[in-house]
Amino acid sequence: MKIEELNKICDQIKEIASKAGVPISGPIPLPTKRLKITTRKSPCGSGTATFDNFEMRIHSRVIDLPSDDRVLHSIMRLYIPREVTIKIEMKE
Repeated sequence: MKIEELNKICDQIKEIASKAGVPISGPIPLPTKRLKITTRKSPCGSGTATFDNFEMRIHSRVIDLPSDDRVLHSIMRLYIPREVTIKIEMKE
């Protein structure tokens, strides 16, 4: 599902870096964040005390690359599904 798409994007970034000959460290999996929400099934709030439990899991990966224009442009051209979010930080 979503984690497979995340891993596929990480593999594509790894492949781009290896073709360019750029050293890469990662993808390093970060701990999974779990957001849990408990709601009441009844729309009006009265009635039997039945509840629904929902959970959203957020999986994160860190990939460390040296700043190289060719690699960055190739990564920016990748098709990224709507379920996957990429955050790029430039550090000196």
